[in-house]
Amino acid sequence: MKRFIPSSLLALLVAVIVAAFGGPEAPATLDNATVADDPVAAWTVDAAHSSVGFSVRHLGIANVRGTFSSYDVDLQFDPSDLSTLATTASIQVETIDTRNQRRDEHLRSDDFFNVEAFPAMRFESTGVQNIDGDAFEIVGNLTIKDVTREVVLAATMNGMAEFMGNEVAALTAETVIDRHDYGLTWNRMTEAGGVVVGSDITITLEIEAAREQV
Repeated sequence: MKRFIPSSLLALLVAVIVAAFGGPEAPATLDNATVADDPVAAWTVDAAHSSVGFSVRHLGIANVRGTFSSYDVDLQFDPSDLSTLATTASIQVETIDTRNQRRDEHLRSDDFFNVEAFPAMRFESTGVQNIDGDAFEIVGNLTIKDVTREVVLAATMNGMAEFMGNEVAALTAETVIDRHDYGLTWNRMTEAGGVVVGSDITITLEIEAAREQV
């Protein structure tokens, strides 16, 4: 004949056994649960496939283009959420190249960048806005010489790819600034009464970067 064990007594026996021999750990609470990896990653810019360039009107009829060959970029974002993008950049002005040595030396002088006193220009993003698919705007502060002003770069995420075991992203960003706002005021009049150098400078960034391995 089987003996009936009250449920309260059975629960007590189970508790004694667990206390004596151990049992499964209690479910994790919010405090000790494993936190998912942050999807925001750091990305290393591939200088061989990137460029920092600009263009400005010459004589009011043509564009002069140039690049900066040395720059450092700190870039972080989650590819699935462009609002997470944050970046800082430092561009070595001495490396300006417009394919004309005399003009480049003039641009490095006190008439323009004064590279001895201000060797780098800097950009620091403060936010992302107006995201529309792969198009968005990067808001930030641009410092040239000793002047800092807010600028908005129209940007496009051009795509993602896998290459040699790395996840690679590419984006383009562009903005237009008035050089006079940054103390780049030198100019000369033409015979017809126009100016040699235009006021607006278009800055264009072509960036390819690989996700840094954790």
